[in-house]
Amino acid sequence: MREILVTSALPYANGYIHLGHLVEYIQTDIWVRAMKAQGHQVTYVCADDAHGTAIMLKAEANGVTPEEQIASVKASHEADFAKFLIEFDNYHSTHSEENKQFSELIYRRLNNAGHISTKDVEQLFDPEKQLFLADRFVKGECPECASPDQYGDNCEVCGTTYDATELKNPYSTLSDATPVLKTSKHYFFDLPEFEQFLKDWTRSDERLQVSVANKLQEWFEAGLTSWDISRDAPYFGFQIPDTPSDEPDKYFYVWLDAPVGYMASFKNLCDKREGSDQALDFDRYWAQENEHKTEVYHFIGKDIVYFHALFWPAMLAGSEFRTPTGVFAHGFLMVNGEKMSKSRGTFIKAETYAEHLHPEYLRYYFASKLSDKVEDINLDLEDFMQKVNSDLVGKVVNIASRSAGFIVKKYDGMLSEVCAEPELLEDITKTGDEIAAAYENREFSRAMRLIMQCADKANEYIDGKKPWSLAKQEGTEQEVQDVCSVAINIFRQLMVYLAPVLPELTANAKTFLNIEDLSFASRNGWLLGHKINKFKPLMQRIEEKDIEAMVEDSKASLAQADAPAVTENNKPAAKDKSPAIDANTDAEQTDYIGIEDFAKVEMKVAKVLECNHVEGADKLLQFTLDVGEEKPRNVFSGIRKFYEPEQLTGKKVICVTNLAPRKMKFGISEGMILSSGDPKTQLTVVTLPDNCVIGDVLA
Repeated sequence: MREILVTSALPYANGYIHLGHLVEYIQTDIWVRAMKAQGHQVTYVCADDAHGTAIMLKAEANGVTPEEQIASVKASHEADFAKFLIEFDNYHSTHSEENKQFSELIYRRLNNAGHISTKDVEQLFDPEKQLFLADRFVKGECPECASPDQYGDNCEVCGTTYDATELKNPYSTLSDATPVLKTSKHYFFDLPEFEQFLKDWTRSDERLQVSVANKLQEWFEAGLTSWDISRDAPYFGFQIPDTPSDEPDKYFYVWLDAPVGYMASFKNLCDKREGSDQALDFDRYWAQENEHKTEVYHFIGKDIVYFHALFWPAMLAGSEFRTPTGVFAHGFLMVNGEKMSKSRGTFIKAETYAEHLHPEYLRYYFASKLSDKVEDINLDLEDFMQKVNSDLVGKVVNIASRSAGFIVKKYDGMLSEVCAEPELLEDITKTGDEIAAAYENREFSRAMRLIMQCADKANEYIDGKKPWSLAKQEGTEQEVQDVCSVAINIFRQLMVYLAPVLPELTANAKTFLNIEDLSFASRNGWLLGHKINKFKPLMQRIEEKDIEAMVEDSKASLAQADAPAVTENNKPAAKDKSPAIDANTDAEQTDYIGIEDFAKVEMKVAKVLECNHVEGADKLLQFTLDVGEEKPRNVFSGIRKFYEPEQLTGKKVICVTNLAPRKMKFGISEGMILSSGDPKTQLTVVTLPDNCVIGDVLA
């Protein structure tokens, strides 16, 4: 028996749970249930992420204390998770005594080991709100093109990146006041000291998916930088201990204490269970020397890989705690092939969905789409209805409904003493090994395919034997009982296999089948000479009107709701760390382009002939590009803080060549170089292999 601790990323205590969030929690819950069903001891903990400027501002706007604000949201979150049958062993809050103690302990250990440093940071300060302004709390005129109302990190008109201090005529989005420059001391965690450790850690023991490990290599190539872990008062969070008494209060940046919440929630559970037969030993799971071979897994969204696969393991290693056994990332949720949209009613809150449709429909549909890859999944509402109706109602439940009536009416509920089709049942029983492995490897879509193949075999068997016809013939009583008993046994196997995904349906099926156990091992004992109960409908078909009502209610509920609170990174209703929140919370789209518009973009393979700093521009690099034309092109790109010229000279990159030339202070830019990432924290230039031909158009 393996001892496993599992976590999901912590939802931010500043907004409701929606379907984008549920991808992760449903994925994790299915995995936990599957591993428990295979006989392992699995503990699943989570918590609300309850700190940060956004919480403070939201509470102020609502006229309550931050503590009251987070308590209300936590209750709402727990209610939503319960609706979707997500079963935590403990659900806590980062605003807890346990989290305070562990955050301080980790910080002190890092500090004592020399991994913490300080330096002065100049920031914009709101004189009315009396707080330092993150970039997304500042707007002004772009320093390059003078476009108004641009945020403090990049211009949405010309694409230039800059510091908030470079904005012309800046103003605070919180008070409209003109911010002033102010310097304060900030505390930094020296992440570069852990570079070699992290390079080894990210490439060993299959801790990360291959695509994630490859992506992290780009961060190493760009160079790790020290991480600012402090914020100035006023701030809702934990004060940094041991700071000089003559300095203003400093607080841990929310991203320091948020992952510590995993440890805190587990410690809270350990204390609750102390002295019981379910007691847990905290050190058994978190001590650096883990001789007990316990396992710790984090399920997260792909948007927060950097924090969980670099900052978090470095913090743990530097403070003498064990690092995770594995970090599993998933993609974002699309609805009907597009980002979730309020105007189209596809930005769906968990509670709105649950008012119209059974949560197990969504659990099954997500399971049918999820794999071990970091891929976005699409909730196509038409396909959703058809798949649930076809697979669960038409295939699985139909097996029992077609067979149970004969057994109950004609044989007093008794199944045959002997299996009439041992080879068929043995085949479906053995398939359980593949299904169990698929669950463990997070290949849920493969598990669902295997299960439905078993259901198809059962229905083919019933269709071939036609017990309804046999029942009308003389002398076929035993054959009818045998056929229906085989079908009921296959149905029981399917309930074993689907239990991690459909816990409520399978619990009701246990009553019908008159059994107690649906563990994976139970499938090896067939139901022979066993009495079942009267069958009652287990699942209803989805009606199109129910989906339409849900969509309409989503439009109405979101139209009436308060505007989502901004966060430190201006991500409404959540901050940049919650699972699947970045892609889905700031999801309202109004300016769409069609494929015909996208097809107009011309991208060519370009070679960087020269790359230079631009005198007088802190953000720009100047490129001379060979794009296969008679003359090289001059292109400016705002990536200086992420690259030195020598890192890109000689590389092959992608250049958008039919972009209108743009006059800048330092010259004419004749195209755009493709890069990806967050312009505030890291942009990575898309580079191509040497065998790519200069000037080739990319399709």
